[in-house]
Amino acid sequence: MQAPRSLSWPVALAALALAGPARADEHPIALQTPTGTLNGTLHLPQDTKPAAVVLIVAGSGPTDRDGNNPLAGRNDSLKMLAQALARSGYASVRYDKRGIGQSGAAGGDESALRLDTYVDDAAAWVDKLNASGRYPAVAVAGHSEGALIGMLAAQRGKVASFISLAGSADGLGALLRKQLASQLPPDLAVANERVLQSLEQGKPTADVPAPLLSLYRPSVQPYLISSLRYQPARELGKLNVPVLLVQGTTDIQVGVEQARALQAAKPDACLAIIPGMNHLLKEVAADLPAQQRSYGDPALPLHGELPATLAGFLRKPCQPPGKVTAG
Repeated sequence: MQAPRSLSWPVALAALALAGPARADEHPIALQTPTGTLNGTLHLPQDTKPAAVVLIVAGSGPTDRDGNNPLAGRNDSLKMLAQALARSGYASVRYDKRGIGQSGAAGGDESALRLDTYVDDAAAWVDKLNASGRYPAVAVAGHSEGALIGMLAAQRGKVASFISLAGSADGLGALLRKQLASQLPPDLAVANERVLQSLEQGKPTADVPAPLLSLYRPSVQPYLISSLRYQPARELGKLNVPVLLVQGTTDIQVGVEQARALQAAKPDACLAIIPGMNHLLKEVAADLPAQQRSYGDPALPLHGELPATLAGFLRKPCQPPGKVTAG
């Protein structure tokens, strides 16, 4: 693998991407599905025709279109992302996934939800945007678990490019083992491994200790089974469109090694490692108190290097070998 080379286009475009306050128009947009309406926001740049439209796919859990999660707090990261894209001349659509926010009525029973349901929805949004005839191109940007959803949707539809924001290369099984390794006492660690192995084999289990029920309750096991069968690195390698992998060095949820593993699976992907950027795409120190505060601070802006990095890629997707590093 070649050594990373300098990322020049973010520097050249930084003034354009970051200049002035966001001047844009927001409009409601909806996607009709067989099981209900998904509601979102169309964010248009003002005084200019969009160079493209970016579908923004939010991360896991009850995270809404703006990047906010009621379990963690309001940070407005994805709303800020849409504003940054508009400043650079790009339209965007961000939406509440089914069962979340204004798409709550489309959620249905939790036991019926699958990761593939979210993928179907994202692919339908791509089709809707292409069918509108309003945009020269449609790109997909997925954040965290949304990166997996976005790349699977990008495999199906007419997509000009794909952007992974703090996406993992490892599958859900590896992530759960890593995250829980230091949190569970020995007896629960053994039980966790037993439950996880059963789900990885596609077998629901009723034998779940009470302390683990919030994670492995029976109604969520079908979703976990559907997600456990995907390995993001393998799925990324199937894409035949330009790819940008964006990862921050102070992300305490997804490490830089995950972005490098994704690039190893798709060597022509462009890799942008942004110093000091955390999982919320903001400039935050690596210490835990600062990280925790950022999840409930909507006044904290996006990392200064991110908008230009995205704008540069969207204007001129990197070509092979594509091994570049921001910062």
